[in-house]
Amino acid sequence: MLSIILLILILGFLVFIHELGHFTMAKISKVHIYEFSIGMGPKIFCHKGKDKVDYCVRLLPIGGFVSMAGEVYEDDDKLPKNKLLCNKPWHLRFLTIIAGVTMNFILALVLLFVIALIWGSTTFDPIIGKIQKGSAISKTGIEVGDKIVGINDYKVKTWDKAVLVLQLKNDKKAYTFKVQKPNGQIKSYDVIPKTIKNEDGTKTKQFGFAIKQKTLRGFFSSLKYAFVKFGLLVEQMWMVIINLITGHLSLSALSGPVGMYSIVEESTAYGISQIVYLVALLSLNLGFINILPIPAFDGGRAMFMIIEKIKGSPINQKFENTCHTIGFILLMILMIIITINDIIKLF
Repeated sequence: MLSIILLILILGFLVFIHELGHFTMAKISKVHIYEFSIGMGPKIFCHKGKDKVDYCVRLLPIGGFVSMAGEVYEDDDKLPKNKLLCNKPWHLRFLTIIAGVTMNFILALVLLFVIALIWGSTTFDPIIGKIQKGSAISKTGIEVGDKIVGINDYKVKTWDKAVLVLQLKNDKKAYTFKVQKPNGQIKSYDVIPKTIKNEDGTKTKQFGFAIKQKTLRGFFSSLKYAFVKFGLLVEQMWMVIINLITGHLSLSALSGPVGMYSIVEESTAYGISQIVYLVALLSLNLGFINILPIPAFDGGRAMFMIIEKIKGSPINQKFENTCHTIGFILLMILMIIITINDIIKLF
């Protein structure tokens, strides 16, 4: 129950931060706002502010929205035309659309910085620190102190990148590790991992090595960690999208609300630092997914605005609305598939 409550609070907080971005930029642009809502479905609480905005909490703890006048076209003839978003200068409309994503990215950076400042940050170099006796990697020429510079056809500069590459589907039995020896020499080795079947039926590959990492402390080390880690996470998310499209990663690798419950439950066992990291990761995920140029997402709306700027005239309203509707339906179908996969994993 505690994990469920914590998940609802985390998702609600992230949605609030996202929608606060849209809300703040709309206020700065002097756009009329009808409603600021957290959650979806029927209203369970609503308060009309002095600014005539309805501040609401809705029943279903998923999503949220800021309802603005004239989001696509002039839809309210009772308001002055300069209060409609569609009549604002292009740059103000664009900034209002991407403000939610921007807030999620800023939150992720701040939390990563706080984590490093309080608990310390780790180095990212993929240097072999320990090799298990009798393991797959011990049977090759790879030694403690070697630095991984490539796995299969991927260049590797960080341990984060190495972990993701090792999770991708591999058509061959062996993984080709390219390592740099302490003397600078580059060598390649084929490693055939041991496959372990878990209790839930999933399979895990065991290579039998650990990475050498140092803990760093201090303001500037924490600041560097926040930006480097942010960039690495964005790279990983982009790789996940590409490999989902190419089939090297299955949809089962993704998690919806049900899957996130399990992640939250695991994170609570590791303490507050892991929970804060999870919030940073989910905030970055929310921002990244939303900025993708897919209809119904903020990125899709931004994409139509960029096309409008290039062609020098507005996009056909009916066409744009149809694209957003289709995008929303496909998103719901994807969420259903992911949720079903999450439930199957639980049982």
